[in-house]
Amino acid sequence: MTYESIIADLKQKKYAPVYFLTGDEPYYIDLISDFIADHVLQESEKAFNQTILYGKDVEMSYITDSARRFPMMSQYQVIIVREAQNIRDIDNLIYYVTKPLKSTVLVINYKNKKLDKRKKLYKEIEKNGILFESNRLYEDKIPDWITRYLKEKGYGIQPPAAILLTEFLGNDLGKIVMELEKLMITLPDDQKMINAAHIEKNIGISKDFNNIELQKAIVKKDALKAFRIVDYFASNDKNNPMVLTLASLYFFFNKLFIYSILKDKSKQSIAENLKINPYFVSDYQQAARVFPVEKTVKIIGWLREYDLKSKGVNNLSATSGDLLKELVYKIMK
Repeated sequence: MTYESIIADLKQKKYAPVYFLTGDEPYYIDLISDFIADHVLQESEKAFNQTILYGKDVEMSYITDSARRFPMMSQYQVIIVREAQNIRDIDNLIYYVTKPLKSTVLVINYKNKKLDKRKKLYKEIEKNGILFESNRLYEDKIPDWITRYLKEKGYGIQPPAAILLTEFLGNDLGKIVMELEKLMITLPDDQKMINAAHIEKNIGISKDFNNIELQKAIVKKDALKAFRIVDYFASNDKNNPMVLTLASLYFFFNKLFIYSILKDKSKQSIAENLKINPYFVSDYQQAARVFPVEKTVKIIGWLREYDLKSKGVNNLSATSGDLLKELVYKIMK
């Protein structure tokens, strides 16, 4: 089941006896678990019928014994097990899920691990409860996710600003949501569109000195701007680690290579094959006029070479700033 379908059922008070929430993206696991904690029971029922347990502190026998108890003066009891990935005898859950108590809503938060689908436990949870896998999104999906999240809240974001947030925050949805909430709160009452300047003011990401602007300067062959950005990175290397700059450039030039070999270069085809927002198609069209496919292949090779150099391979003394200057010079030459 999807997150949306689970929440829809919960809102209609359709409760499963077991929710096994697993995967490496904790954001949706926490949302489902918190929704159950907040909405299944009335406040007056929670004192006797809602229990929060932690996997490092309990064994499965205690959890299943608790789940077999009947609620007191309530239709349901709720048991939420956080950090269940720390339970050593998790397989013993099978003795409960084969015949769970319908008056218990048992929620297992099993983060950063997955059950073996071949095991009977997996199949019994699917049969008698809800098994939800929350997987991390790839970074190329994050800008669209940010846009959808804000749209649901009645806000918008300019595509470059969504990319800028992704560059800075990665694919940690929990962290992204915290920053988006901060941005929405600080927007003027008459403004509903987030832009790069607003992000710079409230989060501290420079709208002029970042990996996106470096990429643009390289494509435009604007050496002055490119080396100003590189100098800024060198003097602020903790906030602008070379590994992230190399990853950003590799991401761009790898997609540029894919673009160069596409037969169908319509806007829709480019966006679909490169898995990018159509807004950014023109960036690749412009870059292809500057970097022919042979040069693009060389650049991808250099990026790999300088990634190794940044880790000390064939490099005795050059700093990350020196290496980045050398690399950018090669690319723009």
